[in-house]
Amino acid sequence: MMEERRKLVFNQESEEDKIVSLSLRPSRLAEFIGQKDLVENLKVALTAAKQRNEPLEHMLFSGPPGLGKTSLAYIISHEMGSRITITSGPAIERAGDLIGILTNLEQGDILFIDEIHRLSKTVEEFLYPAMENFKIDFIVDKGPYARTINFNLKPFTIIGATTRSGLLASPLRDRFGIFHHLDFYSPEDLSVIVQHSAQKLSVDLDPDAAAEIAQRARGTPRIANRLLRRVRDYSQVKTKTAKISKAVVVQAMLSLGIDTEGLDDVDRRILKVIQEHYKGGPVGIEALAATLNEEVDTIVDVVEPFLLKRGFLKRTARGREITERALAHLNISLASRVAPSELFSKGQ
Repeated sequence: MMEERRKLVFNQESEEDKIVSLSLRPSRLAEFIGQKDLVENLKVALTAAKQRNEPLEHMLFSGPPGLGKTSLAYIISHEMGSRITITSGPAIERAGDLIGILTNLEQGDILFIDEIHRLSKTVEEFLYPAMENFKIDFIVDKGPYARTINFNLKPFTIIGATTRSGLLASPLRDRFGIFHHLDFYSPEDLSVIVQHSAQKLSVDLDPDAAAEIAQRARGTPRIANRLLRRVRDYSQVKTKTAKISKAVVVQAMLSLGIDTEGLDDVDRRILKVIQEHYKGGPVGIEALAATLNEEVDTIVDVVEPFLLKRGFLKRTARGREITERALAHLNISLASRVAPSELFSKGQ
């Protein structure tokens, strides 16, 4: 059960979940729900590129995990009638890997690079002329035997996705002609997404039940769809009812440890550690990660954005601080304090 809860918070998916998630993704821009301004701007860019019979400009999507960056890349490929190649920043370890990918692209093809902020500096340097001039100069051998091999590439489009756009080097960021930031979804949009997914999964779901799932989905479609599948499982095993009601959703969320704000055990643990171990903060992210025995990137990229958005956490120059809203939600008194030895003796 704890492993399932950690997956829900940290956006980790099993192979089975990934396959189901792919089936729930929209295939056209008209089917994409939410992010209205982004969708409208994309419609204009796609229409203009098709009218000119040109590849799209290079495009960068930023935002927390699970908001639809990869889905948009697939949609753009489908709308443009182009082939898409998928890779990620950590997967391109050497310049030779990048050259192999780029030379196999045909005119108008799309190269989607997830976690593009994790590209190595060496690979980035080769990417600059490829993005600007569709050329790569590759140096082989060293010293007096060194020679340059020129690769002419067919015009293509790079779509980059990042959870931390601030880590992108300025020269790389400046070479993207189109930049969009994806924000968390409203409960209303998520409720529509859940109802559409329920239809695809042949799940009979009350509108109130869909709204309840949306309320607890942390503003993220990926989590909303995952919660829907867990509710389906719970209903099938525990209630054996044909239609899933709001009451069934509430019971399923209780069994998963997900509260009305979408906070999980890990979220609550982070907030309680800041309050009880560091007296509400401020506390540095390194110290917090060490106390929780979690990776800094996991906290910064996955857990923290939602807590900041909902006003449960403040990020200051001195570190992270818990807010009064978080204390009220966790029902913790401002004056309450627990000694570190007592905190960890309770398994916090």
